[in-house]
Amino acid sequence: MVDSAETAVIKDRLTRDQWIVHGLRTLARQGEGALKTGMLASGLNVSRGSFYWHFESIAEFRAQLLDTWQERATDGVIREIDSSITGPARLTYLMKLAFKEDRSLDRAFRAWAATDPEAAKVVANVDARRIAYISKLLRESGVSVEKTMPRAEFIYWAYVGQSSVMHIAHTSITEADLNDLSGLFATASNGNA
Repeated sequence: MVDSAETAVIKDRLTRDQWIVHGLRTLARQGEGALKTGMLASGLNVSRGSFYWHFESIAEFRAQLLDTWQERATDGVIREIDSSITGPARLTYLMKLAFKEDRSLDRAFRAWAATDPEAAKVVANVDARRIAYISKLLRESGVSVEKTMPRAEFIYWAYVGQSSVMHIAHTSITEADLNDLSGLFATASNGNA
């Protein structure tokens, strides 16, 4: 039979990844202000010692959250698209993924970046990588080099801005409209691309 002391030890044996997932969920739901050791441990119903088993400090934990978000929300998405889809369909697929996802975590990182220089560096890097990737997809779709960056920036601005729209009637877009828009941005006809 397991006694209460053993139960507490077993419960406190969370993995580093479980802490990261909890941190990302907490950030998305409550914002950067909730990323405090005591609050995080309380949210998992474990001791603070469990946190410090995996992280030297809250600063290290926050840096890991930033790295994980960049990996999952940018680098991983790029790898997925590059390995599974070819041709102009890549831009359409990216737009469908982007405009249909829950962006509460993206908004939370942007809010954090507004007050924290380290978070701002990561968010700026994510923005630059995403825009460069959209530009690459546009070039691969036949858009001329001089037009890819303005189009990529416009698509990305729409993506970032969509999550700020408050009226529910204007927060989503149909798959047919996304197909149409991705075709519009990637159009290379009549030499005007």
